Amino acid sequence: MAAEPDAQPAETNGGPAASAEDLRREVEQLRARVRAAEERRRALLHIMGDLHDSNQRLGDQRKAMLHILKDSHQSNVRLADSRKAMIHIMGDLRETTQEMERREQELRDKQEQLVQAGKLATLGELTTGVAHELNNPLNNIGLFVGNVIDHVELGTFDRDRVVSDLNKAMEQVRKATEIITHLRTFGRPATVELEPIDVDEVIERSLSLVQEQLRLRGIEVTFDLCRDELVVFGNSIQLEQVFINLLTNSRDALADAEEKEIHIASTREQGLVRITFSDSGEGIAPEIEQRIFDPFFTTKEVGAGTGLGLSITYSIVKEHGGQIVVEGRPGQGALFTIELPLAPREDQ
Repeated sequence: MAAEPDAQPAETNGGPAASAEDLRREVEQLRARVRAAEERRRALLHIMGDLHDSNQRLGDQRKAMLHILKDSHQSNVRLADSRKAMIHIMGDLRETTQEMERREQELRDKQEQLVQAGKLATLGELTTGVAHELNNPLNNIGLFVGNVIDHVELGTFDRDRVVSDLNKAMEQVRKATEIITHLRTFGRPATVELEPIDVDEVIERSLSLVQEQLRLRGIEVTFDLCRDELVVFGNSIQLEQVFINLLTNSRDALADAEEKEIHIASTREQGLVRITFSDSGEGIAPEIEQRIFDPFFTTKEVGAGTGLGLSITYSIVKEHGGQIVVEGRPGQGALFTIELPLAPREDQ
């Protein structure tokens, strides 16, 4: 029998079989490393993509920032131009304000001059009555002093009688001095200072200057004054001019009237002083009533009036924070009403 070929010896104890297993493990490890490398590659690609996007965004943001900086620069330029324009406007405004203040001061000066001219015109109209008021005390002074001289010359010097006559003469001197002082006070330019003043006292002083003229024309003045003290914050000389203007206006309105009466009343209502001047004349026609306070408006003949009295009256009352209105009342006599704010009391 032929001999059988020798069989391949089995690989034992770490032989070829063990090497194949190691090889498979190495292959798996290589595959795992390949997969890990692929995943890292993909992650790196993703990171590179994100980095590219970030770079793009940064580029866009840089462009936006440059645009913002450009706009900011332009805004700063515009702000600088606006600032320059504002400075120029403020300069113009300052000059305009100064010019307005200057013109306002000129207007105030002209107004004061107009008021003073009105006062002088009023004094001119009152010359006759004032002269008569001064003439009486001067005559009395001459009479009393003449009596004293006669006693001295005749040698019949009676001390008591001489002292009595001289005292009477001095009383007349004081009366004349008061009249002259009042005229000088009224005639001088009024200061702009305001102070608490008693309305009734101003009415009495105003009447003292025109009383003689009213008496010579047969005009009777009646009163209905408030018993309470009526104190307003104002200028007594200017308010005296207001009341004199109204009195002389009523005087002229009564020139041809049968019944000649001027009525003056005062009341106190809700923080206001109300003073009324009414006369018994023919009143004022509606078309004239609308223009009665206009400057230079007058119904008198040329040369008989300036047309300033009531216009100045209106202006002074307004400057004192009040108002003046007129009711023509044709056939019943005109009624002028003045309202002035009461001066605050010291305890308030």
